[in-house]
Amino acid sequence: MLQFRAIALAVAGSLALAAPAFAGKLSIVIDDFGYRPQTENQVLALPSTISVAVLPNAPHAREMATKAHNLGHEVLIHLPMAPLSKQPLEKDTLRPEMSSEEIERIIREAYGKVPYAVGLNNHMGSAMTSNLFGMQKVMQALERYNLYFLDSVTIGNTQAMRAAQGTGVKVIKRKVFLDDTQNEADIRNQFNRAIALARRNGSAIAIGHPHPTTVRVLQQMVYNLPPDITLVRPSSLLNEPQVDNSTPNYAQPPAQQTLPTPQKPRNPFHGVKYCKPKRPLEPVNASRFFTILSDSISQSALVQYYRLKWQGWDNPGN
Repeated sequence: MLQFRAIALAVAGSLALAAPAFAGKLSIVIDDFGYRPQTENQVLALPSTISVAVLPNAPHAREMATKAHNLGHEVLIHLPMAPLSKQPLEKDTLRPEMSSEEIERIIREAYGKVPYAVGLNNHMGSAMTSNLFGMQKVMQALERYNLYFLDSVTIGNTQAMRAAQGTGVKVIKRKVFLDDTQNEADIRNQFNRAIALARRNGSAIAIGHPHPTTVRVLQQMVYNLPPDITLVRPSSLLNEPQVDNSTPNYAQPPAQQTLPTPQKPRNPFHGVKYCKPKRPLEPVNASRFFTILSDSISQSALVQYYRLKWQGWDNPGN
């Protein structure tokens, strides 16, 4: 028996040494496809496990989505969503105050413009993704087209996971932006950070863009991954554990805010109406205020009464 156990342990040890243990799954998604075919073609020459997200209204959206699919890459719709910052919005940008019908129309048309899409992620979207009611309408539409949602996490309190509850939509979350700067050393550091997160958490999703510097870093690094890291498509992470650190945001969008039901006034006059002054009120400084207050008190009926009584006390013979 002891001899059998020794042999089994030896075999297990040999297998462990022979085959690398995949401690982390790394998924890379390149956004903003459809505008720069020359650089995007360089992305498509990378391993097919790198996925692409296509802007539906980009001039080369259909062409690049089709080419990516034919080369084995996973395709997502990169849909514009309203940011908190005030800036011009692209056509068909999802906004929280839109009706369910309008949101469904935009997603339906985007689905038609980006063939072979299996998921959708947000382009910008800090205002939209932080609004629970708006995102619930998005999830209802995504369920109709059997699309998963990759949350780009452009705001900390995103409501995407909460909004998907009760639907069949799977939500996964971005962990790292590769190219907030166009410095190759910074991009390389972010890539290594994504690897470290994949090791620590079991998986990580990194999002980049088809910039020449980003492409150069990817060309150098995706072929030299550590043996314990494997490159995967985002759809392979749909059943991975996801952590939702958001707090509920039940604020309704402006166009859909409902006023409280009027209550019966407590007084028979149905409230007090305030009249606007006919001329602007003059400011009163402190010394003048106390002078006016003193004069008002001295002229009050109560003070006059006690003054007369005091005079009577001073003249008891009267």
